Amino acid sequence: MKKYWIAAVAGLLLFSGTASAQAELKIPAAYIAIGDSLAAGQTPEREIDAGYADMIAQELSRNQPMAFYSKNLAFPGFTTADVLDSIQSDEAKSVLASANLITVSAGANDLLRLVQDDPAQGSLTFQQIQADFALNEARKNMELILAELTELSPNADVYVMGYYFAYPHVRDSQKSGTAKQLDRLNEILERSAEKAGATFVSVDQSFGDEAVEKIPNAADVHPNAAGYQAMANAFFDEYQATWTVEDFELPPPNPLTFEQIMEAEEQDGDGGQEEEGSETEETAQRPSNHSPTGYLALREAMPFI
Repeated sequence: MKKYWIAAVAGLLLFSGTASAQAELKIPAAYIAIGDSLAAGQTPEREIDAGYADMIAQELSRNQPMAFYSKNLAFPGFTTADVLDSIQSDEAKSVLASANLITVSAGANDLLRLVQDDPAQGSLTFQQIQADFALNEARKNMELILAELTELSPNADVYVMGYYFAYPHVRDSQKSGTAKQLDRLNEILERSAEKAGATFVSVDQSFGDEAVEKIPNAADVHPNAAGYQAMANAFFDEYQATWTVEDFELPPPNPLTFEQIMEAEEQDGDGGQEEEGSETEETAQRPSNHSPTGYLALREAMPFI
């Protein structure tokens, strides 16, 4: 079992020496996950379940008091432009004002929507000029996102999540070009985080180029529970290195389809308009028109106290 009392005492201290890079715990934690399908917890079967954000929230609740957790500002398909739009809404501003811990996943859809993946042939193709433009737009938007969060969440520690190589099933000869673009994206995210005083979370080493056990569907770029566990633990490497999401702590599967989520939203009176399901399922699509607020409330805020 985890050392709960040690963790609670540790939360009152600012570590020194080798632990100086660890965050000073803010009690109670008020955690908001914003971004794309990875923040939302999309599965390789194009459903929504417990992702890295849920695992982070669960581990936080085991080790420190929590005020609330929400991933309502995460939506499959969000580009950096969509994330920027979503956090500028009045509803988002009121939620972000109370946050003291934020994770951001944004940038992959700017790039990966340009990659043509042929699972049958094991091939990847993209246009370099388009990729260069997309990465530059991602850089500009991420800097704006982090600047907005500095204003909207002045008391929050912000963590920018990196990305893994999303195509482990393709032929080895096809991997290097796209992998290089994802490396460039991670470099952009890391520089943007450093510039804004945020923390970059590197996840690519936890996956590598052959992570078929974490990305099991050759026709889908999303990780399974083991992949999200690796991302959550990469976060804790930066946040509190002694905290780890263990295998036995993984949440039991409870996937929801997009149709179930949107039906629940309509029943809650959030006004989700009927849209073509095929568009909501494509990660690289812009989802802004799928909800009047520009994002879909995937889960209600989960109180822990």
